[in-house]
Amino acid sequence: MELSIVSPVYQSAGSIGALVREITKSCKALEVEFEIILVEDGSRDNSWTMIEKECARDPRVIGLKFSRNFGQHNAIMAGLSYSSGDWVVVIDCDLQDSPDQIVNLYNEARKGYDVVLALREKRRDNYLKRLTSKLFYKCFSYLTDTDQDPRVANFGIYSKLVINSVLQMKDKIKYFPAMVNWVGFKTKKLPILHSTSQRGKSSYGILKLILLAFNITIGFSDKPLRLFALSGFLASFVSISLAFIYLLLALMGKLTVSGFATLSISIFMSTGMIIMVLGVIGLYLGKTFDSVKDRPTYIIQKAITPPFRQ
Repeated sequence: MELSIVSPVYQSAGSIGALVREITKSCKALEVEFEIILVEDGSRDNSWTMIEKECARDPRVIGLKFSRNFGQHNAIMAGLSYSSGDWVVVIDCDLQDSPDQIVNLYNEARKGYDVVLALREKRRDNYLKRLTSKLFYKCFSYLTDTDQDPRVANFGIYSKLVINSVLQMKDKIKYFPAMVNWVGFKTKKLPILHSTSQRGKSSYGILKLILLAFNITIGFSDKPLRLFALSGFLASFVSISLAFIYLLLALMGKLTVSGFATLSISIFMSTGMIIMVLGVIGLYLGKTFDSVKDRPTYIIQKAITPPFRQ
Protein backbone atom coordinates (compact mmCIF):
# COMPACT_ATOMS: atom_id res chain seq x y z
CA MET A 1 0.00 0.00 0.00
CA GLU A 2 1.46 3.34 -1.05
CA LEU A 3 -0.92 5.85 0.50
CA SER A 4 -3.28 5.92 3.49
CA ILE A 5 -5.61 8.86 4.07
CA VAL A 6 -6.87 9.30 7.63
CA SER A 7 -9.75 11.63 8.45
CA PRO A 8 -11.46 12.11 11.84
CA VAL A 9 -15.22 12.59 11.42
CA TYR A 10 -17.49 14.51 13.78
CA GLN A 11 -20.88 15.98 12.90
CA SER A 12 -20.02 15.93 9.19
CA ALA A 13 -22.57 13.68 7.51
CA GLY A 14 -23.05 16.21 4.73
CA SER A 15 -19.41 16.31 3.66
CA ILE A 16 -18.39 12.63 3.82
CA GLY A 17 -19.48 11.73 0.30
CA ALA A 18 -17.71 14.72 -1.23
CA LEU A 19 -14.62 14.06 0.89
CA VAL A 20 -14.30 10.48 -0.33
CA ARG A 21 -14.88 11.48 -3.97
CA GLU A 22 -12.27 14.24 -3.86
CA ILE A 23 -9.69 12.03 -2.12
CA THR A 24 -10.31 9.23 -4.63
CA LYS A 25 -9.90 11.67 -7.51
CA SER A 26 -6.55 12.90 -6.19
CA CYS A 27 -5.20 9.39 -5.53
CA LYS A 28 -6.23 8.23 -8.99
CA ALA A 29 -4.34 11.18 -10.46
CA LEU A 30 -1.25 9.96 -8.61
CA GLU A 31 -1.83 6.41 -9.91
CA VAL A 32 -1.02 4.85 -6.54
CA GLU A 33 -2.65 2.17 -4.43
CA PHE A 34 -4.52 3.83 -1.57
CA GLU A 35 -6.96 3.42 1.30
CA ILE A 36 -9.23 5.91 3.07
CA ILE A 37 -9.73 5.56 6.82
CA LEU A 38 -12.71 7.45 8.28
CA VAL A 39 -12.92 7.54 12.08
CA GLU A 40 -16.37 8.48 13.42
CA ASP A 41 -15.89 10.23 16.77
CA GLY A 42 -19.25 9.81 18.48
CA SER A 43 -21.25 12.15 16.23
CA ARG A 44 -24.90 12.88 17.02
CA ASP A 45 -25.88 13.04 13.34
CA ASN A 46 -25.88 10.21 10.79
CA SER A 47 -22.16 10.41 9.99
CA TRP A 48 -21.70 6.69 10.66
CA THR A 49 -24.54 5.80 8.27
CA MET A 50 -22.82 7.80 5.54
CA ILE A 51 -19.50 6.09 6.31
CA GLU A 52 -21.18 2.67 6.05
CA LYS A 53 -22.51 3.63 2.62
CA GLU A 54 -19.06 4.67 1.42
CA CYS A 55 -17.52 1.45 2.77
CA ALA A 56 -20.16 -0.63 0.95
CA ARG A 57 -19.57 1.29 -2.27
CA ASP A 58 -15.76 1.15 -2.22
CA PRO A 59 -13.69 -1.54 -0.40
CA ARG A 60 -10.80 0.92 -0.18
CA VAL A 61 -12.78 2.89 2.43
CA ILE A 62 -12.31 1.73 6.03
CA GLY A 63 -14.76 2.85 8.70
CA LEU A 64 -14.06 3.01 12.44
CA LYS A 65 -16.75 3.99 14.94
CA PHE A 66 -15.95 5.11 18.50
CA SER A 67 -18.21 4.04 21.36
CA ARG A 68 -18.51 7.73 22.30
CA ASN A 69 -16.79 11.05 21.61
CA PHE A 70 -13.10 10.71 22.51
CA GLY A 71 -11.81 13.78 20.67
CA GLN A 72 -10.34 14.65 17.29
CA HIS A 73 -6.75 13.75 18.07
CA ASN A 74 -7.63 10.37 19.55
CA ALA A 75 -9.58 9.73 16.35
CA ILE A 76 -6.48 10.59 14.33
CA MET A 77 -4.38 8.19 16.41
CA ALA A 78 -6.93 5.41 15.88
CA GLY A 79 -6.81 5.96 12.13
CA LEU A 80 -3.02 5.97 12.15
CA SER A 81 -2.96 2.64 13.99
CA TYR A 82 -5.07 1.11 11.18
CA SER A 83 -3.03 2.64 8.34
CA SER A 84 -0.85 0.42 6.19
CA GLY A 85 0.48 2.88 3.61
CA ASP A 86 4.11 3.86 3.15
CA TRP A 87 2.82 7.44 3.30
CA VAL A 88 -0.04 8.67 5.46
CA VAL A 89 -2.11 11.80 4.83
CA VAL A 90 -4.11 13.30 7.70
CA ILE A 91 -6.94 15.61 6.65
CA ASP A 92 -9.99 17.03 8.41
CA CYS A 93 -13.40 15.99 7.11
CA ASP A 94 -14.95 19.46 6.64
CA LEU A 95 -13.16 20.15 3.33
CA GLN A 96 -11.52 23.34 4.57
CA ASP A 97 -8.31 21.69 3.48
CA SER A 98 -8.86 20.69 -0.13
CA PRO A 99 -8.13 17.00 -0.94
CA ASP A 100 -6.75 18.00 -4.35
CA GLN A 101 -3.68 19.29 -2.47
CA ILE A 102 -2.79 15.68 -1.64
CA VAL A 103 -1.14 15.48 -5.06
CA ASN A 104 1.16 18.41 -4.27
CA LEU A 105 1.95 17.14 -0.78
CA TYR A 106 2.82 13.68 -2.08
CA ASN A 107 5.01 14.97 -4.91
CA GLU A 108 6.84 17.27 -2.47
CA ALA A 109 7.39 14.44 0.02
CA ARG A 110 8.94 12.29 -2.71
CA LYS A 111 11.71 14.88 -3.01
CA GLY A 112 13.24 13.59 0.21
CA TYR A 113 11.08 14.85 3.08
CA ASP A 114 9.64 12.74 5.90
CA VAL A 115 6.94 15.30 6.68
CA VAL A 116 5.27 17.84 4.41
CA LEU A 117 2.84 20.10 6.26
CA ALA A 118 0.11 22.15 4.62
CA LEU A 119 0.72 25.83 5.32
CA ARG A 120 -2.51 27.84 5.34
CA GLU A 121 -1.19 31.27 4.33
CA LYS A 122 -4.67 32.84 4.32
CA ARG A 123 -7.12 31.19 6.69
CA ARG A 124 -10.87 31.34 5.89
CA ASP A 125 -11.99 31.11 9.52
CA ASN A 126 -13.78 33.98 11.22
CA TYR A 127 -11.77 36.65 13.04
CA LEU A 128 -12.44 35.27 16.53
CA LYS A 129 -11.31 31.77 15.51
CA ARG A 130 -8.10 33.14 13.96
CA LEU A 131 -7.41 35.29 17.03
CA THR A 132 -7.95 32.51 19.57
CA SER A 133 -5.89 30.12 17.45
CA LYS A 134 -3.01 32.60 17.26
CA LEU A 135 -3.10 33.22 21.03
CA PHE A 136 -3.26 29.49 21.72
CA TYR A 137 -0.22 28.69 19.58
CA LYS A 138 1.82 31.54 21.06
CA CYS A 139 1.06 30.43 24.62
CA PHE A 140 1.56 26.77 23.75
CA SER A 141 4.90 27.47 22.06
CA TYR A 142 6.11 29.42 25.10
CA LEU A 143 4.92 26.93 27.71
CA THR A 144 6.27 23.87 25.86
CA ASP A 145 9.47 25.48 24.54
CA THR A 146 8.58 24.42 20.99
CA ASP A 147 7.91 26.27 17.74
CA GLN A 148 4.22 25.84 16.89
CA ASP A 149 3.01 27.57 13.72
CA PRO A 150 -0.66 28.72 13.86
CA ARG A 151 -0.86 28.35 10.09
CA VAL A 152 -0.21 24.59 10.34
CA ALA A 153 -2.79 22.11 11.64
CA ASN A 154 -3.31 18.38 11.00
CA PHE A 155 -3.28 18.42 7.20
CA GLY A 156 -0.06 16.99 5.83
CA ILE A 157 1.68 13.87 4.59
CA TYR A 158 3.89 11.73 6.81
CA SER A 159 6.22 8.83 6.11
CA LYS A 160 5.52 5.49 7.79
CA LEU A 161 8.63 5.99 9.92
CA VAL A 162 7.18 9.22 11.33
CA ILE A 163 3.79 7.61 11.97
CA ASN A 164 5.37 4.64 13.75
CA SER A 165 7.37 7.04 15.90
CA VAL A 166 4.24 9.00 16.83
CA LEU A 167 2.36 5.79 17.67
CA GLN A 168 5.15 4.79 20.07
CA MET A 169 4.43 7.86 22.21
CA LYS A 170 2.39 6.78 25.24
CA ASP A 171 1.02 10.21 26.13
CA LYS A 172 -2.52 10.01 27.49
CA ILE A 173 -3.26 13.48 26.15
CA LYS A 174 -2.92 13.38 22.37
CA TYR A 175 -2.21 16.41 20.22
CA PHE A 176 -1.06 15.30 16.79
CA PRO A 177 0.79 18.44 15.54
CA ALA A 178 2.83 18.66 18.74
CA MET A 179 3.64 14.94 18.60
CA VAL A 180 4.88 15.27 15.01
CA ASN A 181 6.92 18.31 16.03
CA TRP A 182 8.47 16.36 18.92
CA VAL A 183 9.59 13.29 16.94
CA GLY A 184 11.52 15.49 14.50
CA PHE A 185 12.53 14.23 11.02
CA LYS A 186 13.04 16.25 7.84
CA THR A 187 10.09 18.60 7.42
CA LYS A 188 8.83 20.95 4.71
CA LYS A 189 5.90 23.40 4.80
CA LEU A 190 3.96 23.75 1.57
CA PRO A 191 1.59 26.73 1.03
CA ILE A 192 -1.98 25.66 0.17
CA LEU A 193 -5.38 27.26 -0.35
CA HIS A 194 -7.63 27.22 2.72
CA SER A 195 -11.40 27.01 2.10
CA THR A 196 -14.54 27.68 4.12
CA SER A 197 -15.76 24.77 6.24
CA GLN A 198 -18.74 22.86 4.83
CA ARG A 199 -19.73 21.92 8.37
CA GLY A 200 -20.61 25.53 9.18
CA LYS A 201 -20.11 26.16 12.87
CA SER A 202 -16.88 24.79 14.29
CA SER A 203 -17.14 21.86 16.73
CA TYR A 204 -14.62 23.71 18.91
CA GLY A 205 -16.33 26.42 20.95
CA ILE A 206 -14.36 28.97 22.97
CA LEU A 207 -14.68 27.03 26.23
CA LYS A 208 -13.75 23.77 24.50
CA LEU A 209 -10.69 25.43 22.93
CA ILE A 210 -9.59 26.79 26.33
CA LEU A 211 -10.02 23.36 27.93
CA LEU A 212 -8.11 21.72 25.06
CA ALA A 213 -5.29 24.26 25.34
CA PHE A 214 -5.08 23.76 29.09
CA ASN A 215 -5.04 19.96 28.88
CA ILE A 216 -2.45 19.95 26.10
CA THR A 217 -0.17 22.32 28.01
CA ILE A 218 -0.43 20.23 31.18
CA GLY A 219 0.15 17.04 29.17
CA PHE A 220 3.16 18.28 27.20
CA SER A 221 5.07 20.50 29.60
CA ASP A 222 5.99 21.07 33.25
CA LYS A 223 6.84 24.70 32.55
CA PRO A 224 3.78 26.04 34.42
CA LEU A 225 5.16 24.39 37.57
CA ARG A 226 8.56 25.94 36.95
CA LEU A 227 6.99 29.37 36.39
CA PHE A 228 5.07 29.12 39.65
CA ALA A 229 8.22 28.03 41.44
CA LEU A 230 9.98 31.10 40.03
CA SER A 231 7.11 33.37 41.06
CA GLY A 232 7.25 31.89 44.56
CA PHE A 233 10.96 32.57 44.71
CA LEU A 234 10.44 36.17 43.55
CA ALA A 235 7.64 36.69 46.07
CA SER A 236 9.87 35.37 48.85
CA PHE A 237 12.71 37.63 47.73
CA VAL A 238 10.42 40.68 47.73
CA SER A 239 9.08 39.76 51.18
CA ILE A 240 12.56 39.37 52.66
CA SER A 241 13.64 42.65 51.07
CA LEU A 242 10.61 44.48 52.50
CA ALA A 243 11.22 42.95 55.92
CA PHE A 244 14.83 44.19 55.82
CA ILE A 245 13.69 47.68 54.78
CA TYR A 246 11.06 47.80 57.53
CA LEU A 247 13.67 46.70 60.06
CA LEU A 248 15.96 49.53 59.01
CA LEU A 249 13.08 52.04 59.19
CA ALA A 250 12.15 50.76 62.65
CA LEU A 251 15.70 51.13 63.90
CA MET A 252 15.75 54.68 62.52
CA GLY A 253 12.43 55.47 64.18
CA LYS A 254 10.78 56.30 60.86
CA LEU A 255 8.36 53.35 60.61
CA THR A 256 4.72 54.39 60.52
CA VAL A 257 1.81 52.11 61.36
CA SER A 258 0.83 49.96 58.37
CA GLY A 259 -2.68 50.50 57.06
CA PHE A 260 -5.45 47.93 57.02
CA ALA A 261 -5.66 48.01 53.18
CA THR A 262 -2.00 47.07 52.79
CA LEU A 263 -2.38 44.18 55.24
CA SER A 264 -5.57 42.90 53.58
CA ILE A 265 -4.10 43.07 50.07
CA SER A 266 -0.98 41.20 51.19
CA ILE A 267 -3.01 38.43 52.84
CA PHE A 268 -5.38 37.97 49.92
CA MET A 269 -2.54 38.05 47.37
CA SER A 270 -0.40 35.49 49.19
CA THR A 271 -3.39 33.25 49.92
CA GLY A 272 -4.57 33.42 46.33
CA MET A 273 -1.11 32.56 45.03
CA ILE A 274 -0.82 29.58 47.37
CA ILE A 275 -4.23 28.23 46.36
CA MET A 276 -3.44 28.74 42.67
CA VAL A 277 -0.09 26.92 42.92
CA LEU A 278 -1.68 24.07 44.86
CA GLY A 279 -4.40 23.89 42.22
CA VAL A 280 -1.87 23.55 39.38
CA ILE A 281 0.05 20.89 41.33
CA GLY A 282 -3.25 19.09 41.87
CA LEU A 283 -3.94 19.13 38.14
CA TYR A 284 -0.57 17.53 37.42
CA LEU A 285 -1.24 14.92 40.09
CA GLY A 286 -4.63 14.28 38.49
CA LYS A 287 -3.03 13.71 35.10
CA THR A 288 -0.51 11.37 36.72
CA PHE A 289 -3.43 9.49 38.31
CA ASP A 290 -5.06 9.13 34.88
CA SER A 291 -1.80 7.77 33.45
CA VAL A 292 -1.43 5.24 36.27
CA LYS A 293 -4.94 3.90 35.59
CA ASP A 294 -3.73 3.19 32.03
CA ARG A 295 -7.19 3.32 30.46
CA PRO A 296 -7.37 3.23 26.65
CA THR A 297 -7.57 6.65 25.05
CA TYR A 298 -10.38 5.46 22.75
CA ILE A 299 -12.68 2.46 22.25
CA ILE A 300 -13.65 1.24 18.78
CA GLN A 301 -17.22 0.01 18.77
CA LYS A 302 -17.38 -1.03 15.13
CA ALA A 303 -14.86 -1.45 12.33
CA ILE A 304 -15.60 -1.94 8.65
CA THR A 305 -12.48 -3.21 6.90
CA PRO A 306 -11.78 -5.09 3.66
CA PRO A 307 -11.74 -8.91 3.99
CA PHE A 308 -7.94 -9.05 3.67
CA ARG A 309 -7.58 -6.72 6.69
CA GLN A 310 -9.90 -8.77 8.96
